[in-house]
Amino acid sequence: MDKPGIYYLKNGLCVLHLFHKESQVVHCGILVKAGTRDEPAGKEGLAHFIEHSLFKGTEKRKSFHILNRLEVVGGELNAYTTKEETCVHASVMNRHFERAIELIADIVFHSVYPPKEVEKEKEVIIDEIRSYQDTPYEQIFDDFEGQLFKGHPLGHPILGTEESVRKFNRKDLVNYTRTHYDPSSMVFAVSGNIEGKKLLALAEQYFGEYKGQKSSINRISFKKYKPESVIQARAVNQVHYMMGRPAFGLKDPRRFSLVLFNNILGGPGMNSRLNLNVREKYGFTYTIESGYHTYTDSGIFHVYFATDTKHFDKTRELVEKELRKICKEKITPSRFQQYKEQMIGQIELVQENRLSVMLSLAKSQLNLGKVFTLEEIKKRFSDMQPRDIQEVANEILDPSLRSELIYEPK
Repeated sequence: MDKPGIYYLKNGLCVLHLFHKESQVVHCGILVKAGTRDEPAGKEGLAHFIEHSLFKGTEKRKSFHILNRLEVVGGELNAYTTKEETCVHASVMNRHFERAIELIADIVFHSVYPPKEVEKEKEVIIDEIRSYQDTPYEQIFDDFEGQLFKGHPLGHPILGTEESVRKFNRKDLVNYTRTHYDPSSMVFAVSGNIEGKKLLALAEQYFGEYKGQKSSINRISFKKYKPESVIQARAVNQVHYMMGRPAFGLKDPRRFSLVLFNNILGGPGMNSRLNLNVREKYGFTYTIESGYHTYTDSGIFHVYFATDTKHFDKTRELVEKELRKICKEKITPSRFQQYKEQMIGQIELVQENRLSVMLSLAKSQLNLGKVFTLEEIKKRFSDMQPRDIQEVANEILDPSLRSELIYEPK
């Protein structure tokens, strides 16, 4: 992965360009620095609701024409919302790139949010909320995040609540986008065989006319964490267990060490320590993992598993045993080299997914104002020493700073 081209239009919009000469497909997307944490009090779920409503009609298109515009040429149009950004992205054959960029500009800057469509979409979102509530594996993550970031916007669920969603009206959507959808708080990213000169000309043509106003985002960092253990009786067949705490944010250099530590402990590899020493050795749980997610100024580290009630105490004990070992036992140089090779190999494999890479770099540019090349990232991990992992492990796994959330069968 070469360093992408970074350009700015006169209105402040950042254009990120990843050139792949051999590619027949172009991916493009716009990231807006406007997410769940930026919603007004009492409007939880508004950013996500807007993401859905962007597809419901613009000044010149009805919903049918938006959804059909790229599909008829074999392309894809999609969107997502996180705690810190909203994204609309598309993938098409190279020859249809202008069609994609024009459509993205139209729905991001010219959506009209028809009142009837807003009312219909409320039911869709509420159904999505209920679907999450019926899936304990997903619901426990939302509830645990709310527990860790209690009283702060980072603790609000992305979907909102049934109560908050039912109160939305068209004026809420217009006010939020008018306040937050400013070009200077956006990154438009492109990955594919599109020449830089052509890209900038089209970006200026379709995005340059929109002036907007300076975004009024005023994010307050979370500082009042208080460890807490919570047990809830739920209509579940297994015990679902979550343990963790707030962790390092995107701007903290220790995050790279925590990424590697997480990979060793319970990351996606089948040879993670939790998977080998709990799932494979004893068979008490089908799903056991650790995870690390970053925000601009904070993050979350967690350990999760689900198991039958009769195996819960033993599984929890085994997890604690692994946590103690990784904090106390030194990692041999040869084993640590294997861990680093695995991490770097996983990063290399991800490069094959050009859409994912593009969106990841765009997020970095949006939130940090810079991106890391593949070589820079690999060097970060290559330079690490076993003590870096042990220091992070002891800090992040401090028992006095951990929170727990347990779903017990009723």
